[in-house]
Amino acid sequence: MKNSIVRQAEQIASEFLLEQVKCSHHIVGKGFVNQVCLVETASHKVVVRMNDPDTYSTFVKEKWCIEQAANVGISGPETLSVGVNAEHAYMIQTYVEGDNGLDTTVPTSVIWRKLGEYTQRMQSITVAGFGREMHDPVQNQFYSPPHAGSDGSWQGYVQYNINSLTEQDPLIELGVITMKESQLVRQWFEQLKLQNFRFGLCHGDLSLKNTIVSSTGEITLLDWGNAEVTVVPYGDIIQLMQCQLRGEGPDKEELKAFLEGYGTSTQERELNQASHVLLLKAFDTLRWAIDRSPDQIEFYTDLAKQAFKQVKRGQ
Repeated sequence: MKNSIVRQAEQIASEFLLEQVKCSHHIVGKGFVNQVCLVETASHKVVVRMNDPDTYSTFVKEKWCIEQAANVGISGPETLSVGVNAEHAYMIQTYVEGDNGLDTTVPTSVIWRKLGEYTQRMQSITVAGFGREMHDPVQNQFYSPPHAGSDGSWQGYVQYNINSLTEQDPLIELGVITMKESQLVRQWFEQLKLQNFRFGLCHGDLSLKNTIVSSTGEITLLDWGNAEVTVVPYGDIIQLMQCQLRGEGPDKEELKAFLEGYGTSTQERELNQASHVLLLKAFDTLRWAIDRSPDQIEFYTDLAKQAFKQVKRGQ
């Protein structure tokens, strides 16, 4: 018996394609945020991704990212439709034949090297602003909703986290840092403010699960929901560093393959700077959890502790 998610996906696909559905099924385990279904009609095979109606803007951003990425040679599915009904925001995409990156027999280093190449290409896409939310698809403008006391810019983002390093800082109570260490972190963040960073588009969730490998070896990149405009080349690199802190991939050899594909230097100075940006993001995310998502405080506290230890080891 079909569940309600599959029935909803069938209805969305059928109304758009104007064809009767032949078969469908729920794709489980590859999408951790969206509900994902495969729907097939007589002449089409599509993937329907669904989420709460208020995520419509994220699907609009994804559509824009996929189209821009295709223009610079990054393989991805074609977006057929983005919309919202009474129950779901949805995105209909063409089905990409092949094996998921978690299941393929192709060496993982090959996939990670290609992801490095793709990361280099996506940073040639013209963007403006800073943040994860798309403000204007025509002007390629992104923005970051401001914290209290921040204007939503990169400088405001850094300054907010500097201003939060007080004697009453909850990160001290949580055991992330001591008061003495807080002053050290302040120095690191002040140095970030002085850096003349370049900003570019980052995918935000590079992983094997977000790839499809075709029978001819072509690698398709999926799921741009976490895409953002941030400092490059550090944006996607620190996302991979975060994954390593959580005990997930890539491993040492896979990260080496990614960096080779990207073409970046692995000089100690650059990696230290990347770790400082990682620490900034880890602290900021923990502060978000304290304010908005108490059930995630423990998880992000652990990540912040690990990020701080990593920076200290690099000094």
